[in-house]
Amino acid sequence: MSLVVGGLLGGVLACGLWLTVMAVLEARRTPIAVRVLPYVRDLPRPHTLPAPVSSTNAFTGVFGPVLAGGARAVERVLGGAASVRRRLQRAGLETDVQQFRVEQVIWGLVAFAIVAVPSAFLAAASPERAVPLLVFCLIAFVLGVLLRENRLTAQVNRRERAILEEFPTVAELLALAVAAGESPVAALDRVVRRTHGELSGELARVLAQVRTGTPIAQAFDQLAARSGLAVVSRFAEGIAIAVERGTPLADVLHAQAGDVREAGRRALIETGARREVLMMVPVVFLVLPVVVVFAFWPGLVGLSLVVP
Repeated sequence: MSLVVGGLLGGVLACGLWLTVMAVLEARRTPIAVRVLPYVRDLPRPHTLPAPVSSTNAFTGVFGPVLAGGARAVERVLGGAASVRRRLQRAGLETDVQQFRVEQVIWGLVAFAIVAVPSAFLAAASPERAVPLLVFCLIAFVLGVLLRENRLTAQVNRRERAILEEFPTVAELLALAVAAGESPVAALDRVVRRTHGELSGELARVLAQVRTGTPIAQAFDQLAARSGLAVVSRFAEGIAIAVERGTPLADVLHAQAGDVREAGRRALIETGARREVLMMVPVVFLVLPVVVVFAFWPGLVGLSLVVP
């Protein structure tokens, strides 16, 4: 019996030692991801790679066929796939048109469910109101679909405002780096590593294209093509022309940064002028009536006391 127990203990000890040695050898070996990461960290994630599992992906996987059919129906009704694709690109989203239509269907279903729950209780209490309530639920579904599209437009506007705010600083940093003697690619790499934001992300995408073999002029031309802002388009075209023809790049960047700052000042003045008109609304409709009442009310009371 002791021999059997000793054999079992020896086998367990040998197995543990073997597992320990294998773990040590595996830990000393550098993973392939760590070795390749420094060379591909700037590249965008390919759409063919599987996305990480999340609750949204699980929901889409279960109800995928139904949502895909609804997305196709929304696409047939609304259309404008090219416009949606353009706005998704301007918003910096990695979603394609099909996924966006699925999101629209989900938003519509959520709005439908929010309205359908109280409508079901009302219809149970008074069955004659079932048809108007059903129409109201369908209207809620349509509003949910349109609200997602409106949300996309808001995302585009917010991102473009952030790019306009970042542009003068990024352009000045690029101009300083180029004026210090760095090449356009080295200056771009320095600015991308030192800054964070929407414009910095676009420049990181340009830098990734350059590092994968795309000429810098062509990479900036692509940035100008996918940008929805005239300022960024002029910036990209100016850099592309300066690199191709050898014109002073620092002067171009300084001039463009000054133009953007001046445009921002003009926009601020115009916004202030519009706010000044809006500020008159409470003065005219709230403060002025109160002042008139306080001015004339004592006189009216005095007349009512004097007149028999």
